[in-house]
This record gives sequence, structure tokens and C-alpha cells, in this order.
Amino acid sequence: MGGATPGAEVQVVEFGLGKEVFAVPVALVREILDYRPPCHVPNGPHHFLGLTDVRGQGVPTVDLRLRLGMAQAEPTLATRILILDVPLEQRLLTLGVVIDRVLDVSSYERARIEAAPDIGVRWNCDYITGVVRREDGFVVMVDVGRIFTAEDVAAVPPPLRRAAG
Repeated sequence: MGGATPGAEVQVVEFGLGKEVFAVPVALVREILDYRPPCHVPNGPHHFLGLTDVRGQGVPTVDLRLRLGMAQAEPTLATRILILDVPLEQRLLTLGVVIDRVLDVSSYERARIEAAPDIGVRWNCDYITGVVRREDGFVVMVDVGRIFTAEDVAAVPPPLRRAAG
């Protein structure tokens, strides 16, 4: 193989939900926390667990399993909360995402990332930016900004939203 060109690789955090492997760009991940139950906030969508205290900031936290239509799972010692900075149209949303386990930080050549399949995937393909084929299966690259709709963002209690500017 020849030398790498700028932009030829994408660096991701791989994580597991059940037997499935997903990935998000490292650039979105602010930090990875050990799981602790979020503080419940009433009247949110079913996947909204509440708030996680991240250095004095109340960060809305969601169960990614529930958001993707998977069965809820009891937290284990491997359960983590990814603190993500998700770019939306007019602002940056800081969001905690509960996952089953962190697997690795990996780099993939952009050429290895295949388009999202139109069939054979349990989740809405709008959330999938691509897949990477590995010997033991696939890594599903997710677009976190598309997983959480305008309805989800509106469900975050107003005092917790970051003011623009």
C-alpha cells in the first residue's frame, strides 16, 4: 500500500450494543464516563434517561439501545456514557449516550467504508453513514445528528439548553 493522503482515514470510537458494533467519529466524543444512573427528569421521550452531571453541567442523557429500537438492558460494569458534542444546524448539542461497552479507537481508510445497505438492517438507514466490513462482521458508522430528531432536541428541558452565542 502507498502512503496515506490527508483525509484518507477517519478515526472512530467503536462501541457495542448487544452483539452489534457501532462507531462514531472521535471528533464528536468529548469524553467517556463510567456509567452512573442519570438524574431523572419527568415527561421526556422513552429513551431520555435524565441528566448526567459533567463538571457542573447537566447533560441530557439517552439510552441509545432504546433510541434505536433495541431492548433495554441492565447496566453492567462495562456500561459507559459517551459525552458527545453533536453539531446541529444552529448550535452544538452536548449529549450523554449510554452504550453497553466501548471496544476500541480505530482508524479506517475512507475507501473501506461502504455505503449503508438498503435492506437487511434493523435500523432506519438514515442514521447510518456507512459500514466497515471486518472478518468478524460489520461496524456500523452512525450519524448521531440524524439519530436525534428535532423532536428529541425539543424534549430537552429548556433551562438545560445552551444559549447560542
